[in-house]
Amino acid sequence: MSYVSLSSRFLLCLIVSHLASPWIEQPLSAGDSVWPQWRGPSRDGQVEAAAWPSSLDENHLKELWRIPLGPSYSGPIVTENAVYVTETRDANREVVTALSRISGEKLWQADWDGALSVPFFAKANGDWIRSTPAFSDGHLYVGGMRDVLVCLDASDGHEVWRVDFPLAFKSPLPSFGFVCSQLVDGEAVYVQAGAGVVKLNKRDGSLIWKGLADKGGMFNSAFSSPVIAEICGERQLVVQSRVKLAGLSLEDGSVLWSVDVPAFRGMNILTPTVLADTIFTSSYGGGSFQFRLSRANERIEVTEVWKNEAQGYMSSPVVIDGTVYVHLRNQRLTAINPESGERYWTSRPFGKYWSMVANGSQLLALDERGDLLLIDAQRDRFELIASRHISDDPTWAHLAIAGDQIFVRTLNAAVAYQWRAAAE
Repeated sequence: MSYVSLSSRFLLCLIVSHLASPWIEQPLSAGDSVWPQWRGPSRDGQVEAAAWPSSLDENHLKELWRIPLGPSYSGPIVTENAVYVTETRDANREVVTALSRISGEKLWQADWDGALSVPFFAKANGDWIRSTPAFSDGHLYVGGMRDVLVCLDASDGHEVWRVDFPLAFKSPLPSFGFVCSQLVDGEAVYVQAGAGVVKLNKRDGSLIWKGLADKGGMFNSAFSSPVIAEICGERQLVVQSRVKLAGLSLEDGSVLWSVDVPAFRGMNILTPTVLADTIFTSSYGGGSFQFRLSRANERIEVTEVWKNEAQGYMSSPVVIDGTVYVHLRNQRLTAINPESGERYWTSRPFGKYWSMVANGSQLLALDERGDLLLIDAQRDRFELIASRHISDDPTWAHLAIAGDQIFVRTLNAAVAYQWRAAAE
């Protein structure tokens, strides 16, 4: 038999073997899919990607790397080439680490003195760093527990500027630490800190304005994180304090509208969900609410459309095909009609907290018990497609999804996974 015949037969075997394989292993590349801030690119827990596989087993979702770290509740931030994570080390240092998105190799590390002991009744939630950083224009904005915002050069970790809010504003330390996840928009950083809402110049940290002031401390410092939305024809900052929901002028921080949101001990934690000229929110001890905003005599007025008994806790909802999906204080997921408040269904109990990301009608949720859940989000039923226990450590940090990769911050590690795409 000739060399050419042998070569041809060998090539044919390779082709047949490749076609017969049920999976094609895609080369790992960062591409341009990123997760630059709290709840993703659009700050609403939504991604646009190819359909995820219908299984979470190791044949479909492969662990790429796992890096041990100190404790943190901050979600990972993902850029084209790096993953940024935080930790509290030795109960007295806050550390930011840049990791290679491909390998998990440490690229750089920055740290500073920072520690705060939360009240005894919240000790179960830990004393470690909580705020999820934000990435913009080559810089990383990190909130430390002692109400400090630090801007780092994302290429090497050197400090560009910092604002110590208690020092700058003579405000009390927040009893539960810096909780808000900052928002970067244009040339500004917005954050609920310093006993109010603050707009800073993102280049040098200088104050532009401070609004919606409160008394700070234990029962005033915010738990929620802001969003920007166009409502009633005006682009504005939507914030939730411990006692109220409000819209602030981006220009000067003045209150455009506000409405009280009842909650047990001010436990208004969710990020508000804006749907056109309506806003959904839900509070611990208060219930779920839908508010409608309308213009009257050049002012924005707020009307309560409905209220029901569903009580949110810490899990911010996602909207899929016009339905609001929210994980509740009673540990169940529920689907709510935002126009009427009708609850289409309520699931069985899971854990205390879910971070959720939607991709079309697929919903991926990370339970704080270390369970990853893949759900087919349908209005008429709850359908759990797949689940996988990925951590014995708690997983309170918000998961991040960028392209075909999933990044999970367990209490004591950062972990990267990759979807494996089905062959056509």
